[in-house]
Amino acid sequence: MTRGFSVSLKRYKLRYIALTVLIIAAIFVKEILIDIVYIEKQYEKNRIITPWGEKIKSGNLSVDYTIEQALLDVERLGLNTVNVPVRIDIPSLTANGAVINEESKKKAIQLIKKLRFRGINIILEPYPYIKNGELYETQLNPSNKNEWFTNWEQEVLAPLIREIAKPYKVYALCIGSNFDQFEQEYKAWAGIADFVRSAYPGRITYKTNWWYTAEWDTQKNGLYDTYTAKLNNPVLEKVDFISVAAYFELTDQETNTVKNLVSSIYSTQIFQRHQNVYDELKKLSTQWNKPVFFGELGFPKRNMAAVHPWDPEPSKIVNGQEQANGFQAYKEVFEKESWILGFSVFAIGKDDEFKNYYPSDQSISVINSWYR
Repeated sequence: MTRGFSVSLKRYKLRYIALTVLIIAAIFVKEILIDIVYIEKQYEKNRIITPWGEKIKSGNLSVDYTIEQALLDVERLGLNTVNVPVRIDIPSLTANGAVINEESKKKAIQLIKKLRFRGINIILEPYPYIKNGELYETQLNPSNKNEWFTNWEQEVLAPLIREIAKPYKVYALCIGSNFDQFEQEYKAWAGIADFVRSAYPGRITYKTNWWYTAEWDTQKNGLYDTYTAKLNNPVLEKVDFISVAAYFELTDQETNTVKNLVSSIYSTQIFQRHQNVYDELKKLSTQWNKPVFFGELGFPKRNMAAVHPWDPEPSKIVNGQEQANGFQAYKEVFEKESWILGFSVFAIGKDDEFKNYYPSDQSISVINSWYR
């Protein structure tokens, strides 16, 4: 009897353990399902639908962002998307190799989890960080392009897709940003786009840098070469939308009214170029039948913000209103265009005396009202 009782007791314990495991598993699955439903509801709440289609209202994070400030900025600016950078360390302007910064990747995952729970979409960007941030990606020119593209595909994009983009279902992956010096390596970039498309089910984009043309360039060469190359870049056929870092030089004045800036988007005043930024962007969209997204839209909080928007300190004179006027001008020209997918404010996530692009109070008011 004692042996039989012992066997029965063991069976009872095993059943109890099994039942406990099942209950815990059921609770765990229930919590996951609740989270999924919550995220879906939050996403629906945060979608921006206009008479001109669904729009992306995003912000680019500074590489040194803090999670707390990023979440605060999402609320203050009324964003439905965040451009999250993962720092990619590159030692020099001629380097053929790039390495994912592990701390940056970990921070990105932490933030993405919080953003997804709030229903905020993610654009994931491998952010070129050259010589500890001292140099710009627009000047990067690898000495061995084949080696560089192999490294970019296998050591940068593949791990980001595997470890972040797919498991956290990011909205879009940016396959490259502002690589002016070798953007015309069309075959290689097409290969990168094909690889990403085969490995990642979400949207993909490529971010091209701003350009300028001039009315007085009558031979349609020189200044026009850059724009023509962008207009005919076949990699744009392979992306879901075309991202543009929109630092177009508009005027030659230290301060501007919104009306003057709006006029300058249709005919730039600086050096009497009379570049029609609006028309050139629309042609880029029409050429490939893809929407254009302002992947970076920023102005420094300074006088001359519209002269050299790409320069974080074009003047020593702080002017938050001049920055806001730039955002307002773009809003008035592009907000109602169906071929414009939206914009991403450069830059949020960190606010100190060195962050000249961080939106002023006046700019926050303008950005918040965009696609309201």
